[in-house]
Amino acid sequence: MYRSILIGVGLLGLLTSCGSFPDTVRAAVKPVSARKMAAPFSLKDADGKPLVLADYKGKVVLLNFWATWCGPCKIEIPWFIEFEKTYRDKGFAVIGVSMDDDGWAVVKPHMAKTGINYRMTIGDEQTALKYGGVDSLPTTYLIDREGRVAAVHIGLVSKGDYVKDIEQLLAAAK
Repeated sequence: MYRSILIGVGLLGLLTSCGSFPDTVRAAVKPVSARKMAAPFSLKDADGKPLVLADYKGKVVLLNFWATWCGPCKIEIPWFIEFEKTYRDKGFAVIGVSMDDDGWAVVKPHMAKTGINYRMTIGDEQTALKYGGVDSLPTTYLIDREGRVAAVHIGLVSKGDYVKDIEQLLAAAK
């Protein structure tokens, strides 16, 4: 059910990100005073270990809601793999939250095929609702070192926009 809703909304997001509609999907990094705390969660990762967002305090986190059937998500994954390699030692982490209805049965093979090098978990409607309801895939939250949402990107945005935002957040006082 979640997939069918997201397919329609996701197509709108894809069209929006391709410039067919005047709405923008890229959100600039918010000033510190305008940032709200990211919703806490604890889910199991691909190895069955707890993935707790609070454990990432002190790091800049790219939290990506995605699915294996999502075309724009497939475009972003290689970027996120690269970001994990490039920025990991600077206090950065990527966390993937798959919204696939079929769970690990489809996600683990996709991870192996694409060479995903970052932690992955399976999300659910409750997790999505904590983030205001993830209505389109991909939806990506950039979280600052204090655990606050600094930017939200809905749909496909450019790799350069991600790099700019990540580097800005990493350069902020530690």
